[in-house]
Amino acid sequence: MSDTRSVETNADDIETAIELGLEELGVSRESVIVEILDEPSRGLLGIGARPARVRLTTAAPSRHQPPPTTRREPPSPRVYEDVQEIADEVDKVGDDVFVDEEEDDDGPLAETVPVAVDDLDDDARVGLATLEELLAKMQIKADIAVHRAAAENGEEAPWVLQIQGSDLGMLIGRRGETLAALQYITRLIVSRELQRRANIVLDVEGYKTRREQMLRRLAKRMAEQAVQLGRTVPLEPMPPYERRIVHLALRDHPDVMTESVGEGDHRKVTIVPRFR
Repeated sequence: MSDTRSVETNADDIETAIELGLEELGVSRESVIVEILDEPSRGLLGIGARPARVRLTTAAPSRHQPPPTTRREPPSPRVYEDVQEIADEVDKVGDDVFVDEEEDDDGPLAETVPVAVDDLDDDARVGLATLEELLAKMQIKADIAVHRAAAENGEEAPWVLQIQGSDLGMLIGRRGETLAALQYITRLIVSRELQRRANIVLDVEGYKTRREQMLRRLAKRMAEQAVQLGRTVPLEPMPPYERRIVHLALRDHPDVMTESVGEGDHRKVTIVPRFR
């Protein structure tokens, strides 16, 4: 039986509608997929005005559930000081030739297989050692399992460093932003060590895998809606790797095509019907 829940909310703007939905579902932003059903419009002299309407879908447990019986001490404030120190050191390096943040190419993570330590190549070994050191500096206790993702379109399959443990939400952050930053730092350090681009991806407790599955379902559902309505359907702003998942999910769709529009944090995927 699926734990997926959804809710539709209206508000004067999209962000307020999303916050209302999160409150009703009792989950955090990174645990949901947001569908923008209607963008807000002021109309003409108040005539024809309409509110923003969104649908939130989640399979995550409610954040209002009782906490687990095993209690952990809250992380030391020094965690964030160490992260900033690491980020400052990375900024001094400036080796963007190895890592391009705008071309985050995680690729499909739905199918991965665990790999023994003896079978790791240089990317995986250096990546594992680097991530262990970063987590130690951040005073975060966690295990790291190394997996290999499926190869795609003849490209070399990436190594997936799966961080496992308790209370690791801080490593994911709002909309996965903290995880993206940690992956960027890890890739950059490993790439400098290897003097080439490192083929590694970071995940926390299968967060990216769950997001990928939800995004693929969302993409297909919104593609059907775009065809039925005969108009372009926008999705919420997403980080690069999530936009890529949507593009790949609909790449061979006979009735729609996808385009990324907007800049920076507001960049999003639009689903466009081929025939109107």
